[in-house]
Amino acid sequence: MGGLLGLLMAPALAQPTTLTVLTHESFNLDKNLIAQFEQASGIKLRFLKAGDAGETLNRAILTKAAPVADVLYGFDNSLLSKALAAGILEPYRSPQLPSLRSEFVLDPTYRALPVDFGYVALNYDKAHFKDKALPQTLADLARPEFAKLLVVENPATSSPGLAFLLATVATLGEDGYLDFWEGLRKGGVRVEKGWSEAYYTAFSKNGGDRPLVVSYATSPAAELFYSEKKLTEPPTGNLLLPGSSFLQVEFVGILKGTKQPAAARKFVDWLLSKPAQENIPTQMWVYPTRKDAALPEVFKWAEVPKEPAQLSPQRIAQGAERWVREWTEVVLQGRSALAVRKARR
Repeated sequence: MGGLLGLLMAPALAQPTTLTVLTHESFNLDKNLIAQFEQASGIKLRFLKAGDAGETLNRAILTKAAPVADVLYGFDNSLLSKALAAGILEPYRSPQLPSLRSEFVLDPTYRALPVDFGYVALNYDKAHFKDKALPQTLADLARPEFAKLLVVENPATSSPGLAFLLATVATLGEDGYLDFWEGLRKGGVRVEKGWSEAYYTAFSKNGGDRPLVVSYATSPAAELFYSEKKLTEPPTGNLLLPGSSFLQVEFVGILKGTKQPAAARKFVDWLLSKPAQENIPTQMWVYPTRKDAALPEVFKWAEVPKEPAQLSPQRIAQGAERWVREWTEVVLQGRSALAVRKARR
């Protein structure tokens, strides 16, 4: 039985227990909703935040011999193959699965269940570009007049940073993406460790000096939702250049070695239930994967890209490590794209 009613009717665990959920720093759900789950299930939730999604997955892998949590949430399709290959997750076929959009069930072993999805996309500060031209293509970003305006996240430590890197590979090709990034580096692109640093420190909307940022297609909706002023439209916009955005699906999985398997399964079922799924959009600014979950009105400002870049999890698994390494050599170490390409052969 799905939803909160099913949880209330299900027998509570014999003894109150604490369930630790390892998650990225952006995880958030309404406190009252969490309290309802805790009261109905007899499970006390403890959220252990470990930075960006990439850092969170790395922590789970590094501690697999002595897990620090029972459940892992927030690794995405760019990290899915890495998570599965690490052997850190238990299979669990939740009874909520039939209610989820099947296109996001990317793991046939059910070790990773899809919770939400969104689009990593370029955002721009409308005030800065009021009387200025915006770039029209992904390649335009590497031009000097735009590269110095852009802040991106390091793909080695940031899931949106990795998603944007993957978009450039998919759109510009194995060779062209390196030339693009060399152009960005020479033009003065700024690199931050993670999304929070890029968006809340470097982005000009929040006091920084960069009016272009790699963020999410839902960010303008969030800006309007949280604005202290009464606005008729968001102060930021999406720059949905063809091939510049990337579909990101986030997953939850039960960690091997958990001493609370029953509690972990209850939590996963709840996270995929309608009440939790309908809370996700205005808490984490992503779309629920549940088919019958309603979206809030403010999501009319959350645009869906018409031409997002796409790479299969299999191709990501085969190439991501090398792409990140090559990106590091070109962008952070200053090697030429040509030299890095020659080193492949």
